[in-house]
This record gives sequence, structure tokens and C-alpha cells, in this order.
Amino acid sequence: MLDNLPILSLIAFSPLLGVILLLFMPKDSGRQIKAIGILATLIPLILSVFLFAQFDPHSGQPQYTEDTEWIHIPLNKEGPALHQLTSYYFQLKYKMAVDGLSLMLVFLTALVATMAALASVHIKKRWKTFYILFLLLETGMLGVFMARDLLLFFMFFETTLVPMYFLIGIWGYRDRERAANKFLIYNGIGSALMLIAFLILVSTAGFTLQQPDANTAHAFYTSDLDQIAHNLTDPKSYSNFGPEFAQGIPNPLNISDTLKWSMFIMLLVAFGIKLPIFPFHTWMLKVHTEAPPSIVMIHSGILLKMGAYGLLRFGISLFPDLAKQWAAMLAVLGIINIIYGAVLAYRQQEFKLVLAYSSISHMGIVLLGIAAFNQIGYEGAIFQMISHGLISALMFLMVGSMYERTGTTELDRLGGLAKSVPFMSGILLVAGMASLGLPGLSGFISELLAFIGLFQKMPVITAVGTLGIILAAVYVLRGVLKITFGPMPEAYLHLKDARLIEAVAMVSLTGFILLIGIYPAILSTPIQSTVDMMIQNIAMKIGG
Repeated sequence: MLDNLPILSLIAFSPLLGVILLLFMPKDSGRQIKAIGILATLIPLILSVFLFAQFDPHSGQPQYTEDTEWIHIPLNKEGPALHQLTSYYFQLKYKMAVDGLSLMLVFLTALVATMAALASVHIKKRWKTFYILFLLLETGMLGVFMARDLLLFFMFFETTLVPMYFLIGIWGYRDRERAANKFLIYNGIGSALMLIAFLILVSTAGFTLQQPDANTAHAFYTSDLDQIAHNLTDPKSYSNFGPEFAQGIPNPLNISDTLKWSMFIMLLVAFGIKLPIFPFHTWMLKVHTEAPPSIVMIHSGILLKMGAYGLLRFGISLFPDLAKQWAAMLAVLGIINIIYGAVLAYRQQEFKLVLAYSSISHMGIVLLGIAAFNQIGYEGAIFQMISHGLISALMFLMVGSMYERTGTTELDRLGGLAKSVPFMSGILLVAGMASLGLPGLSGFISELLAFIGLFQKMPVITAVGTLGIILAAVYVLRGVLKITFGPMPEAYLHLKDARLIEAVAMVSLTGFILLIGIYPAILSTPIQSTVDMMIQNIAMKIGG
């Protein structure tokens, strides 16, 4: 049914319909602006549900591909060898597709964006500008997970930075400008490293020569991800030809081992900043504490996953041999994230910081799954990405609702809220149980798979990593119990429980956390064939 529709473009750019409508709305029409902003996020959510329903989970290959030449730049034919070419040009493609990995992240993005739009009713000022930036941010996030061209991916990736900067800097809390600047500096450095690595790939592995017949020859540089991945492994490609052609002529397209390592390290740092990997995490702490909670739902639920996705899609898939050599280091970095984040989460009195350090700890589990380099580990990493996206979004939804009622998220100033807001307290308890990995909730299956996958390769490191589960139980229960039980300040005696619009978001996210925990096949079935294909490609590229 969807084969004849540009469904991926419709999903990615449908939020812009809301932007267009908002541009014509009076800035003081708060209720109408919020309604348009929320309804605009429902379009990609509904389309992503159709996409999920029509997706073939057994294919393993990218589906619903949209592939067209977008930018064609003729290049000068300098040198006698180039004069023999029929055409010589640079090509930038508009190429989008989804596999099991990107499908689930597209759905997660659309879902969390809608829930965050509902939570944004607490925003008190400049609603029109807020929702315009919010919808631009959603477009960038959706495009990141569907782009199959390096430079197109980079454009979508950068599209998320500017709206996020203003959403933090304008609508955040007291130290919002510093948090926004720190976000931009760190992520800007990561983007610069990513762009350098991408440009090197385009100018070497992106070179492609096509000879349809004896009289025709087309040479071009492309940023097509699939073509670059093919050229990196094809022994006949110029990037693998060697440092010299015949008769001592240097080969400018050759990718030496040093250059490969340089690109891999740049991509690891670029996506490690986004993930974040210790010690590139300090910017995230400021964002989690100073940004408005609805925006932190997006940041923690989706933007951090862009780092893990980029590491899998580009760092691991393009350089599997180098990544496998770094497997032990990735596992160690994961352990550092898990233990460091858990210990500091326990020491915090600000609940937003508890959740920020918890995110660092849980992203360490993603690294452990990736470091396993097997099917179980990869499935665990992907499960953790989706599960943490749902849990962290729900947690910060609760933070926003509590702050709106009490004016604080300091644990020492809260207590006994189960008496005045029992529904919200119950949802918070479920989110906490999911975060610490209680069986029957999504957090359990993701941690289980990641640890089992790594245990086959590195049992000692895995054993150390399981300490994070114990510590998670300690800091999560400490935070939840301090908020919901104990003495309650008199000022909180008559707090109102969740409004309908808040309850819809809370119940929706809780429902998906329960669904994945009880019926994990709904997630494992779409991603299994994709993971199988990833493992097969890696084994083929590294020879075993």
C-alpha cells in the first residue's frame, strides 16, 4: 500500500505543515497554537504506525527506499586520464530508507515528540516560536534515522542543533544560556569531526567509476552510504588499490591504515559526545538540569540515541575491523559509564541530576551490547536504546509535572506526594521500576540481552557491569521513595493530580514500556533480520 508513496519524506517533513500554519497564527492565540503544535506531531506518528504495520520484518534489507540525484556538480577534467571520461562530477543524493533499526527509532521519535508536545502545555511564554522550533527539531530527528546519504544525514543532524540551542536558551531555567552554549560547543565540535570524516570518505571511498560500454565512462564522487560501504570492501575499488598505480603513479584515493584509524576515531568521538561517553558527558548534565522538561524528554529520549545510532550505522558498519579491535576498549568505556553514572546518581539531591547520571549509566549498557559484536549483544543495545528512550521520556514528563506543581525537584524539599497525587506517584514508581530493570518491564529485557551478549566474550567485564544494576536499584528507589513517601510539606497537601492531557502522555509511555517488557517480540521481530545482516556484513568484511 505504501510502495507508491514517498512515505519516508512524508514522515520527515510533515511537521513542517504545522510550522506553516503557525507562521500565520497570531502570537497571543495560545490555545490554538498549542493545538496546532500537538496535532502536527500526530501526523508523523500516524504515518510511522502505518510504516511499522507494512514493514517486512524478514527482509533484513533497507525498505521504502527513496533515491534520487539531488545535487550534480560537474568537475574539471584536469589531466589526460580524466579527458577520456564521458562525465566527471560530484553527486549528492536524496536517499532515504528504513531497516529494522531505523524503523524502531523513527517510531520512537514520533511517539516521544507527540508526548513532549503534550507536556509542553506548561510553557508560559512565546508559544508560537516554541512550537515552530519544536517541529523543526522533530523534522531533523526523523531525517537522521532515515537518511542513507552521508551529507544528507549530516544536514538533518545539524538541523537538530539550532532549534535545540534556542529551546534550551529561551525556555530553560536560571542558567539556561550557559547550558545552551555548552550544548552548542560540545555538539559543534562533534559535528565538525563528523563532517571531516565524511568528507574524507566522500573524496576517497566515494569515488566510483562506471563503464556501461567500451566507449562510455562515468566517474563521480558520491556521498551515498551504501556505495561508500561497498567501495570500502571492494578490492577493485580505487580506495583499496594501494598507495600507487602502475609505474609509480601515486593513488590519491587510497585509504591507508592511518587514515582509516583517523576516521574511525573521529566518528567515535563525534558520536561519543552525543551518546555521551565519559568524559564527554558534562554538557549533558547542564542540559538535563536547565532545559524545560518537555525538551529534556526529547533530548534524553531521542537525541542521545542519535549518538548510538551513528556509532552503529557509520563507525561500526564502515570500519568493523577497527571497531572489533576496539571492542575491549568500548566495553571498558561502557563499564565506566555504568559505574560512574550510577555512583554519582546516588549522591545527587536534585532529581533531574539523578536522571541525568542515570542516562549516562544506561548508555553504558548500549556500549556493552555493541562491544559484544554478536547478535544477542546488538539486539540488547538496540533494545536499550528504545527502552531508555521511553523510560527517560516518562521520567522527565513526571519531572515537569511535579515541578509545575511544587516549584522544585530537590529531593530534600519533596515527600509524601503519594497522598496528594497518587496517580502521578504510581506512574513514577512504574518508571523507576523499569529504569532499574524489573522483569516484565522494558528495561529488563534490554539489560539481559546486552549482558548475555557480552558475557560470551568478556565475562569479567560483564560481571563488573552487573554492579550497575544493583546501584541502579539503590539510586532509583532512593529518589522515588523520597518523592512519594515520608513526611509531606503542608504546601503540597492540596496538589492536583494529573490533568487529562498529562495523563494521556503518562499512560501512553507506560503502556509501551509494559508492552515491550511483556511481549518483547514486537521489538525483536523487526530488528532481528537487520541485526543478522549487520553481523553477516561485519563477519564478511573482517573475514570471520
